[in-house]
Amino acid sequence: MHNGLSRASVVGLGKLGVPLAACLAARGFRVIGVDVDRRRVAAINSGQSSVFEPGLGDFVAAAKERLSATESAEAAVSASDTTFIVVPTPCEPDGGFSLRYVLAACEAIGRALRGKEDFHLVILSSTVMPGSTDGPVRSTLEAISGKRCGLDFGLCYSPEFVALGSVINDLLNPDFVLIGQSDDHSGALLEMLYREMCENNPPIVRMNFVNAELTKLAVNTFVTTKITFANMLARICEQLPGANVDVITSALGLDRRIGSKYLKGAIGYGGPCFPRDNGALAAVAGRVGAPAILAEATDRANRGEVLRLAALIKSKLPTEGTVGIMGLAYKPHTDVVDESQGLLLARELMSQYISVIAYDPVAMTNASCQLGSSIRFADSLEGCVEAADVIVITTPWDVFLRLTPELLERRNKPRVLIDCWRILDKEKFESVVEYVPLGLGQKTEACP
Repeated sequence: MHNGLSRASVVGLGKLGVPLAACLAARGFRVIGVDVDRRRVAAINSGQSSVFEPGLGDFVAAAKERLSATESAEAAVSASDTTFIVVPTPCEPDGGFSLRYVLAACEAIGRALRGKEDFHLVILSSTVMPGSTDGPVRSTLEAISGKRCGLDFGLCYSPEFVALGSVINDLLNPDFVLIGQSDDHSGALLEMLYREMCENNPPIVRMNFVNAELTKLAVNTFVTTKITFANMLARICEQLPGANVDVITSALGLDRRIGSKYLKGAIGYGGPCFPRDNGALAAVAGRVGAPAILAEATDRANRGEVLRLAALIKSKLPTEGTVGIMGLAYKPHTDVVDESQGLLLARELMSQYISVIAYDPVAMTNASCQLGSSIRFADSLEGCVEAADVIVITTPWDVFLRLTPELLERRNKPRVLIDCWRILDKEKFESVVEYVPLGLGQKTEACP
């Protein structure tokens, strides 16, 4: 390594921590992972990944010689030059984020720093509220270590901008890298580390802590607003004969001020970041007495998507009929179900005593932890179809492209197929089911 930071420790071996550790190791760093869960530690030490993420298992196995794990944060910090904190920051009642796991990590890091003579760089990657890094995080590290931030050790806030399902690529080829720094030296060290790790030479922006903390929340809030705008267009299109949200958003995306990403026009957003970061920005605004009308409206509109979809389903469902939900992960290529539209839809329908059967290629175990025994899970795509009167595609998994007219056809009353993401060919299915694609207005003779 050209920057002198050849040994890294990663505190927190979850959905982001393991990929970060694996990517660092793959790029030549010696990495020690830390977690209180001994199963996660054992997995890393046996060359395996403890979390589901496409391609991650191969990365961990390939980096086995440079990647190890321990339950002792103090031991890992003592044996490394830089430490990433990648622990959960749970939501608080007002929408803000708790620092209890972050500060626990800082205490352990501080104890290790107390006995270190060399300069050590601490990087907080977990998303936190503005004022946290330069407040409780910094003061805890200084109080426990007895050392001064910016002189004896460095501190940076550098959250990653990744999407589950493509974390490896997003870490190695980010659009940009965000660094909040305690001092120029610390920021420069972290910039050099990212230059070593990233493959695409991304723009790297360095700033003070509060600006970096706000930037992280602002990026995700802007994306949620864009998703919600496209969904608003989809709902309008559904009421106008001949209207097609894909045609409209394709044109919109050509404008360089707008861009095409996240302009699908389907159903609401979910996942572990978007809903809570949007809520956190609104919470920040509320705490300082500034208006956050747009963030609040985006959240309200997004929560209404499930209710609108449930109402549509009920209007199509025969008496004592069953709804088949296809997709419980919040997006393809992940088993995460946090705030997923499929899971929220199942919960809403079951609260109205509607029979539900669900299928997802990888997320049913996680969904069962959330939904309990009140929902039936199908063993296969075919099993879900067979049991359902109304079928709803809530996650655009490629496996759902296996749906065929022959599979959906039945002799008595035709099934209803609600294609939230318009992944199927309407012309192939409309003769055997009542095909309902979201975002499209029904054609009339006057509007071909």
